Amino acid sequence: MTDSIPTMYEWAGGAEALERLTEEFYRRVRNDELLAPIFAYMGADHPKHVAVWLGEVFRGPETYTKEQGGFAHMLSMHRGRAIQPEQRDRWVQLMLAAADEVGLPADPEFRSAFIAYVEWGSRRAMANSQPDAKPSSRETVPRWGWGEASPGTA
Repeated sequence: MTDSIPTMYEWAGGAEALERLTEEFYRRVRNDELLAPIFAYMGADHPKHVAVWLGEVFRGPETYTKEQGGFAHMLSMHRGRAIQPEQRDRWVQLMLAAADEVGLPADPEFRSAFIAYVEWGSRRAMANSQPDAKPSSRETVPRWGWGEASPGTA
């Protein structure tokens, strides 16, 4: 008998859990004086798109790549936004608070890997958002696992 280790996507609760996370997160963003201006023009479907992104990152279905344009599309959404360190910090704070609020798994193994991606991804987004950012050589959505970073650059 072989025990298979669930993906982070499965452990989190799949698409439904990630949709709850992003809905709660963007509810907080809309009410945050530091972040609301960045997302002022976000469409009503933005939380759903981010949930699909996270699903693919956490080794769920490759829906973001198939339906949204993959890494290149996500990167284009951040280009030129000049995200500042205090905005990135708040983004992380609100994401972690939303994870608590919606009941994402609180076990240390999941939260450690989740926080690692949130930190890594938000720092890459901030770097890629700067006016002088060099184009990324990454072509695929990062695939995050238990205690491991996705290879390649972002």
